[in-house]
Amino acid sequence: MFRLITNGSRTLLHFLLRSIGYRRISRSGKCSVALQFEILGRFNRARAARLTLPHYVCQTPLFMPVGTQGTIKGLTNNQLEDIGCQIILGNTYHLELRPTSQLLDELGGLHKFMNWSRAMLTDSGGFQMVSLLHLADITEEGVTFQSPVDGKPMLLTPEESIHIQNRIGADIIMALDDVVKTTTTGPRMEEAMYRTLRWIDRCIAAHKRPLEQNLFGIVQGGVDPVLRDICVKGLVDRDLPGYVYFHLN
Repeated sequence: MFRLITNGSRTLLHFLLRSIGYRRISRSGKCSVALQFEILGRFNRARAARLTLPHYVCQTPLFMPVGTQGTIKGLTNNQLEDIGCQIILGNTYHLELRPTSQLLDELGGLHKFMNWSRAMLTDSGGFQMVSLLHLADITEEGVTFQSPVDGKPMLLTPEESIHIQNRIGADIIMALDDVVKTTTTGPRMEEAMYRTLRWIDRCIAAHKRPLEQNLFGIVQGGVDPVLRDICVKGLVDRDLPGYVYFHLN
């Protein structure tokens, strides 16, 4: 399995892609032009691979810097390319607040907005359930945030998260999951895990660009191996292009 580590919005993310050689995959199991993954070499438990995305061919393992609102602070795009940056992370929630996904869509997507020709990934906005918990109300419908910018309410449902990410246009997009603190145990963690599985189906149904963007599912369950196992199996049954292990740090 391919593991990509970043210290961005989520303290540590592990992206797992199936070892598929040259075969192309999509969430439906049918051929797609959105992603190719080829293992180039192995040494013990380490491996090198090539990840082909719509905007760039990435060599793994790699580091993904965080550009929450569409920019890496303190570095120009040319400098990022010079140091070998292959993919940037943006955040759905913050980009929807400013400059808004509608504006990004009108300008041709986040790639054109920030003049970035390489790959891009957007988080679903789910992590803000933890980082902005004091401004959030979580229900089965979704999560309602109070904007830290102007105080207005914003309902982020699984469907809306995907629609926003479709407009932003990143190569890899994340399903909205029910995110709780790593130290959470008991009924709340179990609720979050099962809700994440229910929400992934809503995300899949809402995804309108499967041939251009790769929808990844996120594994919840905290440090409970039983809950994690249930979540992993449930997500794999959905046959997604990739999976994210959350809460590993």
